[in-house]
Amino acid sequence: MLEQQSRDLVREGIEFFKKVPLLSPREIVGRLEKLGYRGQEEARRVVALMAYRHVKRLKKIYVEGLPRGLLPQKSNYLLMGPTGCGKTYLIELLFQNILKIPTVIIDITGFSETGDVGDDTKTILTRLLMVAQNNPVIASGGIVCLDEFDKLASTQNNARFDGQGTTKDVSGFGVQKELLRMMEASEVYVPLDFNNTIYSPKQGLYTGDISFLACGAFSGFKLTASRRGREQKIGFAKRVVERRRDHIAAAFEETEISDIENFQAHGFLPELIGRFTRIVALAPLDRPTLRQILVDNVVEKFQREFDEEGLSLKVDDTVLDHIVEQAFKRQTGARGLVSVLTRHLEECAYEVFCERRGNVTLKVEGGKVRWEVR
Repeated sequence: MLEQQSRDLVREGIEFFKKVPLLSPREIVGRLEKLGYRGQEEARRVVALMAYRHVKRLKKIYVEGLPRGLLPQKSNYLLMGPTGCGKTYLIELLFQNILKIPTVIIDITGFSETGDVGDDTKTILTRLLMVAQNNPVIASGGIVCLDEFDKLASTQNNARFDGQGTTKDVSGFGVQKELLRMMEASEVYVPLDFNNTIYSPKQGLYTGDISFLACGAFSGFKLTASRRGREQKIGFAKRVVERRRDHIAAAFEETEISDIENFQAHGFLPELIGRFTRIVALAPLDRPTLRQILVDNVVEKFQREFDEEGLSLKVDDTVLDHIVEQAFKRQTGARGLVSVLTRHLEECAYEVFCERRGNVTLKVEGGKVRWEVR
């Protein structure tokens, strides 16, 4: 009976991987563009190539039956960039919407080593198994996105927080060690519920084909890297007093992210960072890209909402420029565009929804955004 169930799961897994589209990296980038992803051309190309290799490897293993030893190992990527630059959105669109591979996006700040405070780290794979309809073969080819990864920095490092704090194990390294084990090619016994007690039923899951993608803003990382550089130049005997803070929308240099010791100084296990095949720096979004996102993605959604209320919403070009400038100054990227436009539309929506019909126009008068209905 168990052997038959196992064969059925393998057969389902093979059929699933047959149906996953093998799109070229160029095709993937084009699909992302059609779905509204803007900017980050280099990161898009890099992650698209990683996705192509991931799918091709799965097809070689599960469809063609090639031994893993003849194929390149699976890849794990770390995406670093300021808030609102499109890190998590890129993964969501690519793996969930385009390739439709089992994908979980996890806020890693809610996990602890044993689950005494927060969720047990092993339940990350429980979520992946659930997304794969409890088929361990399909889950073993999935994607785990570790969002807010930078917040795992050890409590031994004081620079990384820049005013933030989290609740985790005392050393700060417990979750990192658990992730290290998961990211290796190993058989992990995954709890089938979120309690993970000795009474919980468990399912074996091979992690050698699961790709982990971590995302984080890494606030304070540039400060850590620059401090290390100065200490190396002047010697460790002399302490450097540094009160400068990083900009929120800081761009990372290749020399900063390629030095594993910078991550160690920032509070990470070097072995964990070493598990990432590639570290990708995403740049802060510039004004033209923010404007394009605002027009194509943000304004369009508000226009649909107003249409449902019997109203036609028009946003003047001067308003678009005004919103982009505000979001750029706040250094919150694409996420800030929604916040700014929502604030400008609140009074109008309150006054006219369910009350009036007509054309709503947003425009700038006297340096402020005004609205009118005709």
